[in-house]
Amino acid sequence: MIKILDYSKLKEDIFAREESSVNVEEVVKAIIEDVSKNGDQALYYYAEKFDKCQLDSLIVTSEEFEEAFSLVDSEFVEILRKASENIKLFHSKQLREGFEIKKENGVIIGQKITPIERVGLYVPGGTAVYPSTVLMDSIPAKIAGCSEICITTPPNSQGKINPNILVAASIAGVDKVYKVGGAQAIAALAYGTQTIAKVDKIVGPGNAFVAEAKRQVYGKVNIDMIAGPSEILIIADERSNARHIASDLLSQAEHDKMASAVLVTDSTSLAEQVQIEIERQLETLPRRDIARVSIDVNGKIILAKDLSEVIEVSNRIAPEHLELMVNNPFEYLDKITNAGSVFLGRYCPEALGDYYAGPNHTLPTSGTARFSSPLSVDDFIKKTQYTYYTQEALAEVYEDVVYFAKKEGLDAHANSAKIRFED
Repeated sequence: MIKILDYSKLKEDIFAREESSVNVEEVVKAIIEDVSKNGDQALYYYAEKFDKCQLDSLIVTSEEFEEAFSLVDSEFVEILRKASENIKLFHSKQLREGFEIKKENGVIIGQKITPIERVGLYVPGGTAVYPSTVLMDSIPAKIAGCSEICITTPPNSQGKINPNILVAASIAGVDKVYKVGGAQAIAALAYGTQTIAKVDKIVGPGNAFVAEAKRQVYGKVNIDMIAGPSEILIIADERSNARHIASDLLSQAEHDKMASAVLVTDSTSLAEQVQIEIERQLETLPRRDIARVSIDVNGKIILAKDLSEVIEVSNRIAPEHLELMVNNPFEYLDKITNAGSVFLGRYCPEALGDYYAGPNHTLPTSGTARFSSPLSVDDFIKKTQYTYYTQEALAEVYEDVVYFAKKEGLDAHANSAKIRFED
């Protein structure tokens, strides 16, 4: 049963979630070394070992894409198209432009925007399948102008990729899909193999092995973030509906046994109603075994004295998803300083953000919303700055540069400015 806790009596460590005791670092390191050395041969080996399938090819063929469209019902295809348009609308507003500043003395300084050339997207395929992640991760890359976008995702025991994934990839304009999952997929994207070209950046969520692999290859390639298990925090007042809150908490709990579902409220009555309602709804969930562990281990209801303290708790936790189930939620939005994505009002369940509304669902977790942002078009561009000085412009300032360089004890720096005026 979910715990009800008094904020005034909580210790600092109560905000930490239980973590897996499995040490994945050495396992992942060995996989990465194997893939970087043996390429495709290692990928075929891990497909047989982990995915229980023998692959003829690592790449999804055009025939498999055509087959996917024949297997996915037309209603879902249309919903995917509608969702993709919402995602495009939101992310198109994130496009940056370069700038240039020209001074009267001829100095020019500026910044230009260039898309990252090759991007690899990891799409999970374990206990659930996520075509939504395909849309969320690939559409911003497409808008940014990346020249090649590929997906790695684990195959099933028949060596097939879920057709919903392939249809979403086609709608989003992905160039290639590879039948590779786990840490080995991250290694293949980072180092390249005979079939998979190495990329410049890897994005997308995954399990602990995928997250660890991304951590280990960072520097060889760029990554978006190290994503942990899913989280939701709901701020609710006494007028909120306990059934709605319970269902929203369980929507995250069913993701993963390590997921975190938290309600923060100033109403003892609401807390008790939600506690009862979670137990009732759990009984009907197909994924109740997963949700049960999540609720019992990492779920909590925190009682605060008023809404001001409720928001203080939320900002301390810095949740991935935050629901503001209060009247006039926009009055509180500016007070929220740490959250990945905020859902405003009583009719805005977090599931809207997972699938359909348009803002991205690849979000900072584990408190990193204190300093990180959702996946966006910015993740798929790079900024290059430039500087131009005429001889006359440098003459005006070179002595300042020399002085500054000498203060840092870097005489060659100083000389590189001074030497231009010695003749």
